[in-house]
Amino acid sequence: MAIEGSASETRERRIRLGMVGGGSGAFIGAVHRMAARLDDHYELVAGALSSSPEKAEQSARELGLDPARSYGSFKEMAIREAKLKNGIEAVAIVTPNHVHYEAAKEFLKRGIHVICDKPLTSTLGDARKLKKLADESDALFVLTHNYTGYPMVRQAREMIANGDLGTIRLVQMEYPQDWLTEDIESSGQKQAAWRTDPSKSGAGGSTGDIGTHAYNLGCFVSGLELEELSADLDSFVPGRKLDDNAHVLMRFKEKDGARAKGMLWCSQVAPGHENGLKVRVYGTKGGLEWVQADPNYLWYTPFGEPKRLITRNGAGAGAAAGRVSRIPSGHPEGYLEGFANIYSEAARAIYAKRNGAPVDAAVVYPTVDDGLKGMLFVDACVQSSKKNGAWIKI
Repeated sequence: MAIEGSASETRERRIRLGMVGGGSGAFIGAVHRMAARLDDHYELVAGALSSSPEKAEQSARELGLDPARSYGSFKEMAIREAKLKNGIEAVAIVTPNHVHYEAAKEFLKRGIHVICDKPLTSTLGDARKLKKLADESDALFVLTHNYTGYPMVRQAREMIANGDLGTIRLVQMEYPQDWLTEDIESSGQKQAAWRTDPSKSGAGGSTGDIGTHAYNLGCFVSGLELEELSADLDSFVPGRKLDDNAHVLMRFKEKDGARAKGMLWCSQVAPGHENGLKVRVYGTKGGLEWVQADPNYLWYTPFGEPKRLITRNGAGAGAAAGRVSRIPSGHPEGYLEGFANIYSEAARAIYAKRNGAPVDAAVVYPTVDDGLKGMLFVDACVQSSKKNGAWIKI
């Protein structure tokens, strides 16, 4: 079944969406807006698009927002929108990490659903507080670990859950980039400046920015939970305050009578790599490999047999992949479509909430629990590296 549903379904009223951050020139804000629009479940009606009032106003004009619903702060926006008859039902938070907790808090306590960029927060303490708030709120909390939205990632998860790989033994995760190979943060490059600033990004550099993606993906696909890790973090660029490379060994909790092992490498100083996200999982019956640069393909190797290629909507693809695919086989779907799948899964859950109905069990999206696990991962990596790679319990 395609993600938009059948023609016979009654069209739900679009979800009124607000946005915090994501003003002019912000990469991830534009991505969130495109993802929200793709399946036509949302209408952007309000925003606190920048901490600069002038930039917020300019950005609102560019997006065609009603000037009366362009706000100078997320708190002002949360207070006023909660009182409006047609106020926002959900908010996308696309700011640097250190703003996530305070912004999410203001909307959650007013019953407004939150769709937040990753990582969850900049500190583990804030992550724990945010989980408590989300658990106590009637509003939904969705974390945009967007790679979990790819059809072939859902296919891999389904196959592992069905036992096609047998008992899982090994999970290999990697996410190399090269964009921070030089000290571009000193030149004033905006994305690099905040991502390498501990006061905005948190204790993890590459571990928080992309390591959390690789870690989340490995756990999402394999169904395993981390028990302990040993990490070696480096800041290879002189003067850089946060890690730009990490090697992490992992031991997962026992499952099916066995304890799987894992390895994760994330780097932002690996020339030749743009966004080299990859996950490989090996069990007693076979192995799987998925590469983000070739997202419509999943390689499956049953033990002792030739390697098989499973394609999106092609032979071998199951229901989990099909329900988050839009177009016929042979036409590629990629980053924006995978991101949009998270927004559409969130929309289904919001519609169910709106109608007082249970959420379909097939609906899957990352939650505040996944965000907390990511922050525990980063914290453990930092602790371990400071102790010369000591094993740290999660």
